[in-house]
Amino acid sequence: MAHLLLIEDDLTIRTPLIRALRDRGHAVAAATTAMDGLRSALDDRPDLVVLDLGLPDLDGRELLRMLRAVSAVPVIVATARDDETEIVRVLDAGADDYLVKPFTAAQLDARVRAVLRRGPAAATDPAASSVVVGKLQIDPRSRQVHLDGEPVDLTPREFDLLHHLATRPDQVVTKRELMTEVWQVPYGGADKTVDVHLSWLRRKLGESALAPRYLHTVRGVGVRLSAPGQEDG
Repeated sequence: MAHLLLIEDDLTIRTPLIRALRDRGHAVAAATTAMDGLRSALDDRPDLVVLDLGLPDLDGRELLRMLRAVSAVPVIVATARDDETEIVRVLDAGADDYLVKPFTAAQLDARVRAVLRRGPAAATDPAASSVVVGKLQIDPRSRQVHLDGEPVDLTPREFDLLHHLATRPDQVVTKRELMTEVWQVPYGGADKTVDVHLSWLRRKLGESALAPRYLHTVRGVGVRLSAPGQEDG
């Protein structure tokens, strides 16, 4: 059972969604404004937040930024906004997933379970060991990353993406595989989601698509992580 916080001001959506998620075994708390939602997220420490963007007191994207400044709680944005630019902005602001209304409770439940499977518990396996590629070190147990001896601050999704690529050094990994294995969306998903997170990850590794060090795009195929000097190997 997961403890969920639903931040949604529309009563006609909030009430049936709470009921359906509780029927699926989740404990669900709700907030109808951004500030109440922020307070609940900090005081109650839910396992995951489901966030609508169209809130009465503050835009949900601004709330997401505020929440990300103080918490790493997973956030699924569930909203009617389906503009690609908005989706990119929200993912770039730190959302773990994005679901466009209308959706069913079953769809949201599947996304919740997928996001939680990628949480810190997945990295506590004692058999998990650090991965080193060049001067990049990834420790799945502590979920810490160091580059050239310096810590790199990653979101949970960025860590999972980097770790997946680092365990397959010098191999081209398709975006479909990344959506299936990292996002755990079995039917694939939007390439743009992968592109956004790769762009964000590159910035934190001090590189770009035009001047890569570790992350190399193979046009029309996918992406490969290689140590500097080994990209042609």
